[in-house]
Amino acid sequence: MANDWTALCQPIVQQFIREHERGDPYQLALQAKKHPDIPIQLVARQIQARQKAKKKLPEWYQAEGIVFPPLLSMEQCSSEATAKYKSGLVSGKTAIDLTGGSGVDTYYLNQSFEEFHYVEQNLQLAEIARYNFHQLGSSAIQTHVGDAKAFLTSASPVDLIYLDPARRDDLNQKVFRLSDCSPDVTQLLSQLMEKADKVLVKASPMLDINQAIQDLDLVQEIHVVAVNNECKEVLYLLSSQAIKDPKICAVDLTSDTPPLTFTRREETEVRISFAEPQQFIYEPNTAILKAGAFRTVAQRWQLAKLHPNTHLYTSEKLISDFPGRTFRLEAVLPYRKKEVQAHIPSKKANITTRNFGDSVATVRKKLGLRDGGDTYLFATRIQNKQQALLLMQKVRTNNYYEH
Repeated sequence: MANDWTALCQPIVQQFIREHERGDPYQLALQAKKHPDIPIQLVARQIQARQKAKKKLPEWYQAEGIVFPPLLSMEQCSSEATAKYKSGLVSGKTAIDLTGGSGVDTYYLNQSFEEFHYVEQNLQLAEIARYNFHQLGSSAIQTHVGDAKAFLTSASPVDLIYLDPARRDDLNQKVFRLSDCSPDVTQLLSQLMEKADKVLVKASPMLDINQAIQDLDLVQEIHVVAVNNECKEVLYLLSSQAIKDPKICAVDLTSDTPPLTFTRREETEVRISFAEPQQFIYEPNTAILKAGAFRTVAQRWQLAKLHPNTHLYTSEKLISDFPGRTFRLEAVLPYRKKEVQAHIPSKKANITTRNFGDSVATVRKKLGLRDGGDTYLFATRIQNKQQALLLMQKVRTNNYYEH
């Protein structure tokens, strides 16, 4: 987006965007001559961003006159749901977002504080954020253009500092280790804790939680946040009061099931049972799997595990409030084409592999199956390290996930 982004604020341009937002932005970009009074390239990119924002940021999408930042910023910013979740974790008088970006997290975190400072080194992003805060009725947010580290050096003590480090390197390639992100939180820790009672860090779901605990040192809580069974972000709440075994909370914001909260020590010490596949099979949601609550989830819902390294669970009676997908078992089959196709005459199945060895593509090819249909086939290992195929039908519950 060029520096003339302010052209998007004009009422005639905003009206044009709304009238064409359901169209193809790529085709629209080729029609500059037909609309000489409209900055068509800017508008086309804005329509792309609005189409993404419709589900991701519904409040911003509905607001009048919002100018969305460049598409890359839209892809990387928090969703409305995850930003609101963060705002419920913290509160106080004064806070700073050191990596302001699109301003989504700032806008929602601001609602939990009396005074809020947004910091962003990119002038254009900061200008757009300031304009949007005004459009959304949050003009009191103080915006600052500058480097996060420099701002931190001169900042007064606050209740919270929030950071969502950029996860792209100098070659614009994705990174996920905290030390590879910008700013490097691990190098700023002492300064951060001098300036704030608490620090909230948003990290990539790809980052190993145990490694992050080691790198950040002062972790008090960890929140693994999913939406529609897709892990979106992992949050680390730091405090000067060191905790050897921080609380871990796994939550899917689109599920009715309460968050699953545990500690690594509890996970290690809990005793669970193992069993052959019974009438119902359960697959935990991605937040629970990312959080590593493999034994805790079995203990909390009184389920047996199929194998120490297979994160699938079973029971004879239906557990209707299980936080994940639930299936009714129809057959346990050997890994052989003839037997499988005898049970699946349509030759169509939704295949998943868990602790199996072969990939989904390899299993599908070996069994001669196509993707789709209402049948689910889990290729996994059960007791005695035996490979098995679980032929199942999905059970719809209150916590049912489409994906």
